[in-house]
Amino acid sequence: MKAVLCVEHGGPEKLVVADIALPEPGRGQVRISVKAVGVNFPDTLIIQNLYQFKPALPFSPGGECAGIVSAIGEGITDVAVGEQVIAMTGHGAMAEEVIANRGQVVKMAPGMPFDIAAGFTMTYGTSHHALKQRANLQPGETLLVLGAAGGVGLTAVELGKVMGARVIAAASSDEKLELCRQMGADEVINYATEDLKDRIKQLTGGKGADVIYDPVGDRFAEPAFRGIAWNGRYLVIGFAAGAIPALPLNLPLIKGASIVGVFWGAFTQAEPALHRENMEELLRWYADGKLKPHVSRHFPLAEGAEAIRWMMDRKALGKIVLTV
Repeated sequence: MKAVLCVEHGGPEKLVVADIALPEPGRGQVRISVKAVGVNFPDTLIIQNLYQFKPALPFSPGGECAGIVSAIGEGITDVAVGEQVIAMTGHGAMAEEVIANRGQVVKMAPGMPFDIAAGFTMTYGTSHHALKQRANLQPGETLLVLGAAGGVGLTAVELGKVMGARVIAAASSDEKLELCRQMGADEVINYATEDLKDRIKQLTGGKGADVIYDPVGDRFAEPAFRGIAWNGRYLVIGFAAGAIPALPLNLPLIKGASIVGVFWGAFTQAEPALHRENMEELLRWYADGKLKPHVSRHFPLAEGAEAIRWMMDRKALGKIVLTV
C-alpha cells in the first residue's frame, strides 16, 4: 500500500511517498481503508520533531481520517468490517490503510461525506472540549476567537454560537473575516489593520471578552489578554504564529482572570468516557444541521507534502483534506 512517509525530520519537502506493507490489526484494534485524511497544524510540527508526541522514524503523519473498516482484531465486537468510521490516530493516517485502537474510533453520522468526517474530530473535538470543559462557556457570554478562519478557530466560532455566546472573530484579512461572518460571527476584528486590545474594548463596551480562544500565540496574546473581562478565561490552544508568548503575570492578577491550558489529545486519553460523550454530542449537532464543517481545499494523497506546506504557510480557511 502507499503512504506519505517522514523518513527524516524537517519540512514537508522531505516527505516521500512509498510502498509499505499492509498492517494487520492486533487485539483491540481495527484496520481502516482510508478514504480521506484531515490535515492539521500538529502535522506541521510532528514532521519537524517539534510536537509533544515524537514517533520513531519512519512514520506517516496524519492524525485523523475517515474510511471503511477493512479488518478487525481479536476482542472487537462492536465494530464490523464494512462500517464507515472516523479514527483519531495521532499519526499514521496519510496512507491507504491505517491501524487504530478501538478507543480511537467512532462511527460516522449517517450520510456524512468522508471528507467532512475526516476533518471533524480534531478541530471540533478541541474546540468543544475547550469551550465546554475548560472555559465553561455560558449563554450570553462574549467569546473572542483568534485565528478565527483557521481549522480550529472556525469550529470555535460555530460552537460558540451553538452554545449561546456572542462571538467576536479576529483574523488577519477581510477575506478570512467574511468567512467567519458566514459561519455565524457577530463581530469581527482584522488584527492586521486594527488595534486588537482597543477593538475588543470597543466591541464589548469596555467590559472585555469573557472567554478568549487563542490558537495563535506570539504577539497577539498580550493585547488579547489585556482585553479580557473580569473573571475571564484565556484558553491556550496553540502557537500557530510561531513564538510561545510570555504574559506578565500581573495581568491575570488585576483581571481576576484564568489562563487555562487545553491539550485535547491528552484529555481523550485521560477521560475517554467524557471524550465519547463529547463526540456523541458533536455528531448529534452535525446530524441536526447545527454544524456545517467548511473544507476549503482537497489534495490527493500523493500531494500530502503540498497540503502540509499549505497549512504551514497559513493559507487554510477551515479544513484541508487529503482524498485517498
